[in-house]
Amino acid sequence: MAQASIQAKIDPIEMMIGEQAVVTLTVQAEGDVKVEWPVLQPRQMVVPGVEIIQTRRVDDRTMLVTLTSFDGNLYHLPPFKVKVNGKEVQSADLALKVVEVEVDTTQMNKFFGPKDVQDNPFLWSEWSPAFWLSVLMLVLMALGYYLYLRLRDNKPVIAHIKIVRRMLPHQKAMKEIEQLKADKMVTSENQKEYYTKLTETLRKYIEERYGFSAMEMTSSEIIDRLMADSDQQRLNELRQLFTTADLVKFAKYSTQINENDANLVNAIDFINQTKLENQPVEEVQKPQLSEADQRSQKERRVLKGVIWAVVLVNVALFCYIVWSVWQLLV
Repeated sequence: MAQASIQAKIDPIEMMIGEQAVVTLTVQAEGDVKVEWPVLQPRQMVVPGVEIIQTRRVDDRTMLVTLTSFDGNLYHLPPFKVKVNGKEVQSADLALKVVEVEVDTTQMNKFFGPKDVQDNPFLWSEWSPAFWLSVLMLVLMALGYYLYLRLRDNKPVIAHIKIVRRMLPHQKAMKEIEQLKADKMVTSENQKEYYTKLTETLRKYIEERYGFSAMEMTSSEIIDRLMADSDQQRLNELRQLFTTADLVKFAKYSTQINENDANLVNAIDFINQTKLENQPVEEVQKPQLSEADQRSQKERRVLKGVIWAVVLVNVALFCYIVWSVWQLLV
């Protein structure tokens, strides 16, 4: 089997001070080989005046070593040692020439000292986006303030929800009947007024209790509607009351005091026997807003939405402008 060898090549072989040269080490051998490269560290001196910048392995058989030097001289680089299959192999010697910059010290007026830190030139193209966005932000701020004034001057329509304590239908009816008693309408000579108020009280009670328009119906129509919900005895007494009332109001019929008392008692009995007591006595009343009030409320909601949108856009623009200016200054 042919022996392994290592080839070393440097490029370039001549360089200026501070430039870099690359040494390429290539292992030449047939078949599979195990290569152990030398351990070379950055800033390690190959020879005094020549130091290693970095090393990089291209593949298993090739490694690149980057060198530099800051002293002008002709350097002799010793061979690099590599182990191939456990056997040490050396490369050939290399030479590196480092050339200094020629300086004419007789012409000192041609040399200038170090320059101070220079400011970057002002470029309008870099600053114009931040400027125009700032103008836009100011315009939006003015718009937002104007809309705020509009919202402040346009007084809101306040709709108060009321909770009203209401009387139950039978309570209203009994209160009106008690008023009839207090006014001594039973013994009054004006029987027509008495029966008118008594039947109106019953009609209102029936309308609220049973849910149909008793105030607009005749006495017989009311009785017919109540047939499905009331017993015959109560309806007979109620029918008698309405009949007597119709005779008094329209036929100038004259009743006796005991007859008036009996009709009043029948009315009270009908109310007591048909009343519903387990009903809510509190009612929530929501005010009905006019079209103008509803339109005003809608306009206020739109104004609030636009104002919040303007505020959010302004915050975003402010953050972006600050970030842009910071990037230009650092």
